[in-house]
Amino acid sequence: MNPAQLLAHFDRISDAPEAIPRLRRFILDLAVRGKLVEQDPSDEPASELLKKIHGDGAQLIKNRGLHAEPDEIWPIPAHWVFVPLELIAMPNGLFTDGDWVESKDQDPNGDVRLTQLADVGMGEYRNRSSRFMNSATAARLNCTFLKTGDILIARMPDPLGRACIFPGDPKPCVTVVDVAVLRLGNQEFNGAYVVHAINSSQFAKNVQSKAAGTTRSRISRGNLSALPFPLPPIAEQQRIVAKVDELMALCDRLEAAQAERESRRDRLVASSLNRLNNGADPDAFRDHARFYFNHLPRLTTKPEHIQQLRQTILNLAVRGKLVPQDSNDEPASELLERVAAQKAKVGNAKTGRDWVGDIAKPVDEAFVMPKGWAWTRIANTVERVTVGYVGPMKDQYVEDGIPFLRSQNVRANRFREDGLISISPKFHQTISKSALAPGDVVVVRSGNVGTACVIPPSLLKANCSDLVVVKHPIAVHPAYLCFYLNSLASTHIEAGTVGVALTHFNTKSVATMPFPLPPLAEQHRIVTKVDELMALCDKLDAQLTTTHTDSRRLLEAVLHEALAPAV
Repeated sequence: MNPAQLLAHFDRISDAPEAIPRLRRFILDLAVRGKLVEQDPSDEPASELLKKIHGDGAQLIKNRGLHAEPDEIWPIPAHWVFVPLELIAMPNGLFTDGDWVESKDQDPNGDVRLTQLADVGMGEYRNRSSRFMNSATAARLNCTFLKTGDILIARMPDPLGRACIFPGDPKPCVTVVDVAVLRLGNQEFNGAYVVHAINSSQFAKNVQSKAAGTTRSRISRGNLSALPFPLPPIAEQQRIVAKVDELMALCDRLEAAQAERESRRDRLVASSLNRLNNGADPDAFRDHARFYFNHLPRLTTKPEHIQQLRQTILNLAVRGKLVPQDSNDEPASELLERVAAQKAKVGNAKTGRDWVGDIAKPVDEAFVMPKGWAWTRIANTVERVTVGYVGPMKDQYVEDGIPFLRSQNVRANRFREDGLISISPKFHQTISKSALAPGDVVVVRSGNVGTACVIPPSLLKANCSDLVVVKHPIAVHPAYLCFYLNSLASTHIEAGTVGVALTHFNTKSVATMPFPLPPLAEQHRIVTKVDELMALCDKLDAQLTTTHTDSRRLLEAVLHEALAPAV
């Protein structure tokens, strides 16, 4: 595959997630299959190379053995040969583990650098080590000192088996036991080719097959040393390295160009949404909105773009910028007066108010609202604000009973049924104070604080724990209240949290929260419009998933075709 072909393929598959890292692996897979550069009949076969270095190379390979099943060794050209990995360290090289250096052996002021697992990257020495030891300690432990050009192989993730060349260091260096050190035994082996081959997906598959461990896999040096290594003639090794370097440089340029495109798009998305969220002039706002929605498919190319759009929709909704106002609507102030009169007839004792605070206290206006709206507090718009059951639940859960909600069942503007448990009808009656009904709003108290959803019609009877419960919204549409709680209310939520180790939210925080209330008719229009736009976001999400899936399949098909044996 030449650069022009790679570019042509990239134009078709660049939308696939992780396209360029996949292309990098693909280049290495081509390399170890002998498909990256053309073979030269005049090259000395690798088998002759082995004879020259080791005498009877075939017998040596037979004696050493290869740790792989036939289907774990991939097709290679006829003049290549598979050898145990350790063989390329013979006769004058080295293949060993790093040294067992404990914390007590280290000295931050020491003169010997301790190279660690984190220093070993995929084809790149990362130089992240900041640990040292004394030369006297290194001598006592009989440490193996690294040489420039040594190949370091990680015997632990992530990923397992990655390799790089040690570039040298001003200080003497040793390495830790989880890093294997491979020192080439003959100049007929190209270190860069060896690293490329070890980092290929083909070799990595065999590394993984011989690894052990449950929480973190590890491969022993013995198993690593016997893995089959694809050895080409030395001249072809050099040609492969030159071509890999050329194509990796091309990938670097493609990656940089892609990063710049994505950065420009991200900046455009952020700028557009910022103008929508903060534009004061109605004409300018309409222009920004028209631009954004006209270019929506081009601007929403990542899941985070769509999430930002969802949040913008909610922000616009609760600031009166999503739907036009109607002068015929009953003003929110009159609605509040009527609700207050109704609640006054009942009295606080019968409303079951579970919080303390003066809801008549003036509200700090966070922004200028449209005409007909009113700043109030959430408690003024609902029948009651209470809290879910707090107490021991041992032996209260049953297989089939009354649904019992917890914080994991509450997502932003959405009830989540997964993980829903049940309690007995008898216990439900005992804790009736926290009973739920369709249309109630529940708010997460701890963890993902302030997240709210409406109890759906399917839950005719339910109960809950660790949730603030907003009972029977009167002057507010339940969905509109959730829109606010899940958007602009976050600033009030942060101010109302208590606790240190666990962020916590109480009923007073909800009840006394400043709240921008539109006329009831406008609330219904807002909810309809938000539902419509969220459905559009769902469609964009689905399209984005489909696009990524199709791009990934196309990528794999293109790469599979390139790797398939010629017919």
